[in-house]
Amino acid sequence: MVTLAAKRPNAEAATFALKWAASLIQIAGYATTAFGMTPLNVYLFVVGLVGWFAVGVLWKDRAIMLIHAVALAAMVAGLLSS
Repeated sequence: MVTLAAKRPNAEAATFALKWAASLIQIAGYATTAFGMTPLNVYLFVVGLVGWFAVGVLWKDRAIMLIHAVALAAMVAGLLSS
């Protein structure tokens, strides 16, 4: 039986893993926000944003890079001002 990961070249498999890891980390950020777990929620969002920015770089997708760079800047500004 051939798995999905076995069909992908190494770089594509790494990108696949990165985008899912970043997504799960951001979901954890939403969950920690819902339960008022600050600043852990912001740290999780920052890690997820950096992961998605890296995916944008790997895919050469400027829209993904832009939205996550802006969100990252907002998160870092919020962390520094608190």
